[in-house]
Amino acid sequence: MISINVNPAASNAGLNLGKTNDALQKSLQRLSSGRRIVNASDDAGGLAVSMKMAAALKRTEATAINLANAQSYLQTQDGAFKVADRVLNRMSELATLANDPTKNSTDIANYDLEYQNLALQMTSLANEEFNGVALYGAGGVVLEVSTSEDGSQTLGLTQADITGGTIATVISSTLTAASSTTVSADLQTAIQELATMRAQNGSESSRVGFAQDYLNINALNLEAANSRIIDVDVASESSQLARFQILQQAGTAMLAQANTSQQSLVKLLQG
Repeated sequence: MISINVNPAASNAGLNLGKTNDALQKSLQRLSSGRRIVNASDDAGGLAVSMKMAAALKRTEATAINLANAQSYLQTQDGAFKVADRVLNRMSELATLANDPTKNSTDIANYDLEYQNLALQMTSLANEEFNGVALYGAGGVVLEVSTSEDGSQTLGLTQADITGGTIATVISSTLTAASSTTVSADLQTAIQELATMRAQNGSESSRVGFAQDYLNINALNLEAANSRIIDVDVASESSQLARFQILQQAGTAMLAQANTSQQSLVKLLQG
């Protein structure tokens, strides 16, 4: 039926053209932003998952930074261990030199003078800090550091008691002809204790390194997973854009054609 009041063909063509224009605009938004999900209505469920993944990724990156700081802490602590090892070895050498029957009391007193200064250096090392946090502590306090983004897994950084045990004994000792043999034996034990502390430091540093590797891998996987959800497939979307552009041109042409169909009614009326 031909009617003056309505033009179904033009209405349908206009409706289709409107839908094409909306799709074209959305495709342009996706390509210009690089995102598949521009508005929440595009994929509500996917957006929710993406937001959780993005938050987990941020926490993972922050945890990696904390572990890097923990590694720096352990490296600084190990640097002090190296100095302490040299100090104890020199103290041991002095005790051995003092245990010499050919040395007189003045010689031994001179050895003891250096020995006491080295003991003070050991005490000074025990008070060293990293960013205001003690490197060492009485009783071997353990600092807990998270190794997972949700905080469910941790590792410990030991604040070794560098002036405890036998080390405390040798620090408070003096070199005399009568004591040098005992002090020398104690120093051997003290050096072993220090070696154990340094081994603990090394094992913790190794674990921190592996934890960092895992976090880096996890961050890459989270980033890739989130990208698959929220980022646009440029190749596919470019094809869609070209399709919508063609449909827009075709729709515009058909709308114009549908609008001209009413002109035949004018000819009928004119007779």
